[in-house]
Amino acid sequence: MSHPGPGAGATTDLATPSVALAVAAHPDDVEFQAGATLARWAAAGCAIHHLILTDGSKGTWDPATDPASLVAVREAEQRAAALRLGGRPGGVRFLRWPDGELEAGLRQRAQVAAAIREVRPEVVLGHDPWRRYRLHPDHRNAGWLVCDGVVAARDPLFFPELATPPHRPRALLLWEADEANHVEVADEAAIESKVAALLEHHSQFVTTHGISDQADLEQRAAFEGRVRQRLAERGSVAGASAGESFRRLDEL
Repeated sequence: MSHPGPGAGATTDLATPSVALAVAAHPDDVEFQAGATLARWAAAGCAIHHLILTDGSKGTWDPATDPASLVAVREAEQRAAALRLGGRPGGVRFLRWPDGELEAGLRQRAQVAAAIREVRPEVVLGHDPWRRYRLHPDHRNAGWLVCDGVVAARDPLFFPELATPPHRPRALLLWEADEANHVEVADEAAIESKVAALLEHHSQFVTTHGISDQADLEQRAAFEGRVRQRLAERGSVAGASAGESFRRLDEL
């Protein structure tokens, strides 16, 4: 059972779900925003799943990159990262919408609802669509899709063409929230798993990790330091030394 933390009435640590589904715009978004949470839950017996909405085909600053090759690389990286968090083979699903062009449309909503009905998670995690001044359109639309997908998954008359019965999760955790009200505390083992998972995303070293030389141990250590600093900042919402913060919605 969650309990109030000392920071602004925030709660901490949901009871470990039996199944969790993280819905993200791109490969690596889950690891950055909820990697420690999923790793800790997986270690406690939770079956963790990823649903990645875009193909990640624009995740480079090199204009000479072949997009199709990048898609294949990023999907392999995401599968490896999920295993680092304690996921199981086959636990990552890809919708493969074009990177940068994700729309919060009915077709996409049906796909998210279908995944929720098939996986049947107790807890769903995803982007907070209400975050102010969010620049990337995929992140905004992924947030609407996770919220709208939860509603569509729970109510039987949405998308009657879906073969699976409706499913209502018990909680929705939205990351990068402007008004976080919940923290999942990160222990050392979960932090190490989060860092290891992020380092599986080799194609993103230059664009998001700040690592220009994959063999440079100092750059890797500096990256880990930044990850740990962010965990300290987010954990402080509830007075924890390290954690990942969310906007928690229970009345689904």
